[in-house]
Amino acid sequence: MSDLNPTRPRTPMSLTATDRPLPPLAPRAWLRYDVVSRIIDRLAPRTALEIGCGQGAFGARLAMRADYLGVEPDADSFAVAYERITCMGGTVLNAMSSELDSERTYDMVCAFEVLEHIEDDKGALAEWVTHIRPGGQLVLSVPAFQERFGPMDRHAGHFRRYSPSELTERLEEAGLGEVDITVYGWPLGYALEAVRNRIDARKLEKVGDLTPEELTRATGRTFQPSGQLKGAAIALATSPFMALQRLRPDTGTGLVAVATKLD
Repeated sequence: MSDLNPTRPRTPMSLTATDRPLPPLAPRAWLRYDVVSRIIDRLAPRTALEIGCGQGAFGARLAMRADYLGVEPDADSFAVAYERITCMGGTVLNAMSSELDSERTYDMVCAFEVLEHIEDDKGALAEWVTHIRPGGQLVLSVPAFQERFGPMDRHAGHFRRYSPSELTERLEEAGLGEVDITVYGWPLGYALEAVRNRIDARKLEKVGDLTPEELTRATGRTFQPSGQLKGAAIALATSPFMALQRLRPDTGTGLVAVATKLD
């Protein structure tokens, strides 16, 4: 049974959220966050729910900008996310979104690199939409273009990748409208995927016959930078590519979508 009422850890009273260093992001996550952060600036949500918050690197940032709740079913990832997010003023539950109070809705529901891990993606979207207030938004990211599906995807436990038209269709089927999709990751994403595919092809030879669900449990804990110094170096090295990808918002390796609940 998931713990739906976690006790907040004790933190020094002299520290505020703005005093705390934010968790480091991997290069692909920085490319993604460059798109996501601009969407959040525009939407300015008062309340936010993140489904599958992983180790909380995005959640810590969102918790500084909204009344934030994150849910994460993997116990190990939850433990890291809890430490990172609660000190920023957010709440994290070791739970599935389906376990949440069905009466509470949010200005923004988000799920980053989650939908591709779920076999019944239509069912997942239908459930996620129930947590959005009328007129609120769903913001999500997924890997782009099925023809790019490779060892990285298999090792991460992905069932699929999406084209912009396929993702738009899924969102509209779930009762969402005003769909806006940005393709991100050009040009750095291609190099990052090439490296990951080579590494993960070797890893796949060792994991045996694990299911996508079993592979998914570890995906949020791999290739995560540790330490503020390394994180700062990654941020600095990635920043020129965040600017470059804005020149080609229809080309890349990932999609970020925002859509509005119509009723």
